[in-house]
Amino acid sequence: MLGKVRDYADFVKIEHTLFALPFAYIGAFLGAKGWFGFKTFVLIALAFTGMRTIAMTLNRIIDREIDALNPRTANRHLPSGKMTLREAYMILAFAFFVYFVSVYTINRTAFILSPIPIVTAYVYPYLKRFSPICHHFLGLNLAFAPLGGWVAVRDSVDFDPSVLSISVGVVLWVAGFDVIYAIQDLDFDRKMGLHSICADFGVKNALIFSNVNHIIFFFLIAFGLIHEFGLKASIGLIVISALLFYEHYIVRDINRLNEKKIQIAFFNINALISLTLFLTVLVCTFV
Repeated sequence: MLGKVRDYADFVKIEHTLFALPFAYIGAFLGAKGWFGFKTFVLIALAFTGMRTIAMTLNRIIDREIDALNPRTANRHLPSGKMTLREAYMILAFAFFVYFVSVYTINRTAFILSPIPIVTAYVYPYLKRFSPICHHFLGLNLAFAPLGGWVAVRDSVDFDPSVLSISVGVVLWVAGFDVIYAIQDLDFDRKMGLHSICADFGVKNALIFSNVNHIIFFFLIAFGLIHEFGLKASIGLIVISALLFYEHYIVRDINRLNEKKIQIAFFNINALISLTLFLTVLVCTFV
């Protein structure tokens, strides 16, 4: 039983949920201008985890045949037979239940808007079959998190410039690191006719594209944080700029790129960026 739980957690990449969840709380703290209550705190976590699980499960189900052909992904749960398609749909159904019950409990506006991220999560896996815009569409899925946090505490879509700027920045941040991640599948994507910035324009141009996205991301979050908190946010912004610099520094040499460097750039560094941005908002809100 414990083994199955571990398999299910690995299937939906629960650790990715933990590094993305802070963005929902960022929106909530910005919307509330302070603490918003333990009940809402828990409901945001449940809603976000439910939605993140829906998105990952849809991606795994829709891409299972492509994953089976890719040596890097052939060992994933569905292609390898570690998990049945029936089990995947059971996880999906449970995630839908958790998500919709949570957003219904949060407030009316959250419930009315709740289908929007589900639609984008469903569309995303198909986009790489047609266009490299898939990177930004993936970013759009996470960009709903700060907006959702705002709606959760205000029951309104009266978004201010700070949360809008951070949300747009998230689109570019995710696109930037997803482009780096996609370098691993360059040969496979070209063979299968799948689209990514790397497959369509080459590794060198992909890294430039990623760099530009992250530069714009930094200026957008800097605007959002300074607009909200002033120069109190400076230390956090300095740390984030250093992390972004290091992320691109370790993947700068296209002749020495390997899976370990890509994983560090993709997950480890971006987890620190997410945590730093969250802590900056948290400290600036209460200090």
